[in-house]
Amino acid sequence: MSDQSFKGKWALILGASSGMGAAVSRELAKAGMNIFGVHLDMKTTLPLVKTLIEDIEGYGSQAMFFNVNAADETKRGRVLDKVQETLAAAGAESTVHVMMHSLAFGTLLPFVHEDPAQRISKAQMDMTLDVMAHSLVYWTQDLMDRHLLGRGSRIFAMTSEGSHRVVTNYGAVSAAKAALESHTRVLAQELGKQGILVNCIQAGVTDTPALRKIPGNEKIVEGALRRNPVGRLTTTQDVAITIRQLSHPDIRWVSGSIIFVDGGEDACAG
Repeated sequence: MSDQSFKGKWALILGASSGMGAAVSRELAKAGMNIFGVHLDMKTTLPLVKTLIEDIEGYGSQAMFFNVNAADETKRGRVLDKVQETLAAAGAESTVHVMMHSLAFGTLLPFVHEDPAQRISKAQMDMTLDVMAHSLVYWTQDLMDRHLLGRGSRIFAMTSEGSHRVVTNYGAVSAAKAALESHTRVLAQELGKQGILVNCIQAGVTDTPALRKIPGNEKIVEGALRRNPVGRLTTTQDVAITIRQLSHPDIRWVSGSIIFVDGGEDACAG
């Protein structure tokens, strides 16, 4: 349902084409927001992006999508050139109302293995931290430099219980999630005086393409179903609705937090 509070506002979704990013894109567009989507897809998955854009436009919202590596500095600049141009045309006071960081691209290898080829390398560790954590800072810096974030803007970063629990072969991603949470707290402190809210969303175990890439994901699902008080997995729609509600302009005093969207799953992990 469209909300006049969202009409004409823009969201910038990093990792927009599937999973959490796609669900949030649809939910915010349904509420009346326009969507800048950044994604990295090959030919085989581009039809899903086309469907997403059609859905957004079907809700009466605008969609402008960029198929680029969100961690590439040059390509980030080109995307933001277009964002700046679009917002300038919309009016001098127009800014990005919501920026969502939902980039899921990292290496899933153990730290220690008798075969050096089967353990994580420095390059893989650096890449995982850069894409899944540090890129949040770089996008925020560039948005601020261009005056594309303003009072009332809000930033959401997607974390997971892996930030504080051991999951086999998840070490680099776990480190990235822990760093992402730290970056969120620092950004909340530094941007607070400008009226910009910065929070992490910790979803429960959710059936997404990112989950299916984790070795042993079936056991992760079994454990989540056993622990969750409600007895089901979290859905991308659970997360999308939460972010839509937290994006409402009336929400002004929630920042620097890790917001659990998991039905109590993490609290009941023991």
